Amino acid sequence: MDKPNHITAEGYRILREEYERLFAEERPQLVETISWAAGNGDRSENGDYIYGRKRLREIDRRINWLSKRLKSAKVVDPSAQTDRNRVYFGATITLADEEGEERIVTLVGEDETDPGSGRISWNSPIARAVRGASVGDVRRILLPAGEREIEIVTIHYP
Repeated sequence: MDKPNHITAEGYRILREEYERLFAEERPQLVETISWAAGNGDRSENGDYIYGRKRLREIDRRINWLSKRLKSAKVVDPSAQTDRNRVYFGATITLADEEGEERIVTLVGEDETDPGSGRISWNSPIARAVRGASVGDVRRILLPAGEREIEIVTIHYP
């Protein structure tokens, strides 16, 4: 990972907790189950053994991915933003489109996104278009539905 993984302190905590839970709890329990199942004889028809090995591979992949994301993490505190009149990482902004419909979004790290809750990646097309913008600025953005203009109505930081 060449570029830093910008993330909020809350997002980092959530990733760290998942990593620790998988590494310290789920993985050891699964290894114990696999060991028990292996001792039961024929492994080719042993569902506990087969499923356990498959699940162990999934957990190891997730642990490896989380480890890389945590190593490249750059925790950013949006409340420490000095220029609160422009849109940067961690800003909660209200956007109005051409029809006047408003949408509130918060720019967060890639691992924290939840579009249904209005948490979008700060590398998304919308976020890239509004980075550095001030209240009242209008930006053009290319979406799958076509090109649109959006206006920044409000900017808030925690």
